[in-house]
Amino acid sequence: MLGPDRKFLTDPLIDNNPVTLQILGICSALAVTTSLLMALIMSAALTSVLVISNGTISIIRHHVPSAIRLIVQIIIIASLVIIADEVLKAYAFEASKRLSVFVGLIVTNCIVLARAESFAMRNPPLPSLMDGLGNGLGYSLVLILLGTVRELLGAGTLLEITVLTTTKNGGWFEPLDLMLKPASAFFMLGFLVWIIRTVRPHQVVVPEFSAATMEAKGD
Repeated sequence: MLGPDRKFLTDPLIDNNPVTLQILGICSALAVTTSLLMALIMSAALTSVLVISNGTISIIRHHVPSAIRLIVQIIIIASLVIIADEVLKAYAFEASKRLSVFVGLIVTNCIVLARAESFAMRNPPLPSLMDGLGNGLGYSLVLILLGTVRELLGAGTLLEITVLTTTKNGGWFEPLDLMLKPASAFFMLGFLVWIIRTVRPHQVVVPEFSAATMEAKGD
């Protein structure tokens, strides 16, 4: 049983999702989700880096001077990203080429850096590992959802296997080219955020300033 540590794993899935609530990791969510396969590979790479970096940083947190903690965090994360990139090149070279620079950009991904600084530096290894896995799965959930819808409607395939036969190949389905454009991911992500915050109104951010408060201050 995971006990009280379970919340670190489950909360980032919906209640505290790094993408839909914290609005982090948006660039890769827009760029790599034209294909479910690419979304899965990107999700696996980021989750692996996030879990291992969180655990490593947590273990050494008491031995890292505060003045250089960010440098140490980035070195650890960058080393893990290089390993992940080399593994992809060795075992999935075509996917590595298609992902282009986005695997390398995990080094600067806000989710990874945020969890290292705000959580791993302040908590023991087990909760840090669970937090890394939870946030990685929350990120993955969004990418997989976007990748599934965009590939299915944009190409009629899933995992590059034909699901809807296109008119070009004698079928009935006409692919929506717009779904393969970054703009479609932007609007889909916005729609997803709207749905979640409609169902869970406590996630709606209350404006710090409004017309009423400004008028009150003016009076």
